[in-house]
Amino acid sequence: MPIKHRNAGEKSPLLRDDWAYASPVSLDDFSTQDWILLDSQRGPYGAAERTKQALEMLTAQASAPTFGYQINNYEHCLQAATLALQDGADDEDIVVALFHDLGFVTNNENHGEFAAAFLKSYISDRNVWMLERHMYFQAVHCATHPAVDPDVRERWRGHPHFEYAANWVARYDVPSINPDFENAPLDTFIPMVERLFATLRRDIPLPD
Repeated sequence: MPIKHRNAGEKSPLLRDDWAYASPVSLDDFSTQDWILLDSQRGPYGAAERTKQALEMLTAQASAPTFGYQINNYEHCLQAATLALQDGADDEDIVVALFHDLGFVTNNENHGEFAAAFLKSYISDRNVWMLERHMYFQAVHCATHPAVDPDVRERWRGHPHFEYAANWVARYDVPSINPDFENAPLDTFIPMVERLFATLRRDIPLPD
């Protein structure tokens, strides 16, 4: 879809006709009333747009070519989520599978941390921990790769989430590159994403 260019002097449209713009054009000039206005509209805006914009980040990859895998990263994410769905997983685990490689192309070197940060406010500690490390747990399945240490995950053995991460990667990540597997359509997962994003699990603390 072509992106409409905003000309100078034009404002981006508001989500609702009964909403108002904050007048200042620099944060330095905002009054208390401006912040109250924005905060009153931020919650409903997030509720309406959060799932839509998250899925747009994923679907931006839907037509992307692949560098050698038989399916692209979008299809890989759908496949992982479909496997979790077929296993009877709950909303959280299915949505984690759907977004686990969201940054695989743009942030490959730290795409696990990317996914963990993206979902951290909404998911359990075990899934945050797994997402941050899943690319390293995958290494044991790539033992023939000349630049991969298949034992890299051993540094975390003994951690309470170790077995969960190992099983998750083996069950949902490693086999999800199969072009003969019929993925569930994205629409299947939209209600699950909406339910997960409807409730914040935690506030994110200030960085150290």
